[in-house]
Amino acid sequence: MPLTAAGISFGPLLVGFAVNTILYGALVTSGLVYFSSFKNDGPWIRLLVSTLLLLCTANVILQFVFLNDTLIIHFGDQYSLTRANWVFSLLPGIAGVVSSLVQFFFAWRIRILTSSVWPIGIMVILASAAFLCGIGTTVAINMVPMFAQFHRFEIVFVVGLASSALDNLLITGLLVRSLSEHKTGFMDTDHIIKKIIRVTLQTGLLTAIWTLIDLAVYIALTDGMHLVFNESLAQFYTISVMSTLIARPRDHAYTDFTVVNGDQTERRIAQIPLECSRNTDRRRNSELVFDAVSLKKFNSVHVATDTQQ
Repeated sequence: MPLTAAGISFGPLLVGFAVNTILYGALVTSGLVYFSSFKNDGPWIRLLVSTLLLLCTANVILQFVFLNDTLIIHFGDQYSLTRANWVFSLLPGIAGVVSSLVQFFFAWRIRILTSSVWPIGIMVILASAAFLCGIGTTVAINMVPMFAQFHRFEIVFVVGLASSALDNLLITGLLVRSLSEHKTGFMDTDHIIKKIIRVTLQTGLLTAIWTLIDLAVYIALTDGMHLVFNESLAQFYTISVMSTLIARPRDHAYTDFTVVNGDQTERRIAQIPLECSRNTDRRRNSELVFDAVSLKKFNSVHVATDTQQ
């Protein structure tokens, strides 16, 4: 891919922005599900989710502003292509803050599950390193805005990515192990634990692999190709938290059912106990499509199932 006067290709920037925007759409959807279904969560958890969503929103907006300013407003201006501005410099700082907040949250969860001290200490150190390196990269870009001179502080960027990836792998492994040890033998509870384990593996490992790919491409290539992966890191970290949070049983029963038959749509309001919603949710693979049955029928089936067990 040909290089611009900036020493990097703006093609990866555009591709990375497109990927980031798609992930942001998924993130907004998960945010709506969380705030509508988990109203009994503690204020600090809701504050954390709100902060992460705001930071990811700022991340997308800043990327758009930078690309619009460089490629549209200053189209053909070689000088603009050779240097970063303050908007671009904020992106690694935001990614560092998001990754550290997410990793601190998971470290707290592991602390509750295991009561261990030394693994938590390692996680906090790695998360702090990623945070400091993200802020350091932001400061360095403002001090050395020329793209051709970014190699002068590449060690800070590399250490930040490596710390973040290692912390993700450690968190994923310990969470899966801790949750596996908390299985109770009761079908409903174990099903929820298995679901959280599956989501943790999928999102945690994906985020770690994405970060490692970003790091490997950055070290191997000098044409800015790593920006395809780097621009969406904040979204991946936030999605890993949101996926884990919304994998839990909801705080209230589902009361709104829509049944579609051909061209006719019937809206039915049914009051179904929370346990019915959870079991129905499990049978439907967590899809919000339900066939509401009477409470009497549900109780008889539930009693028969318990008797067989």
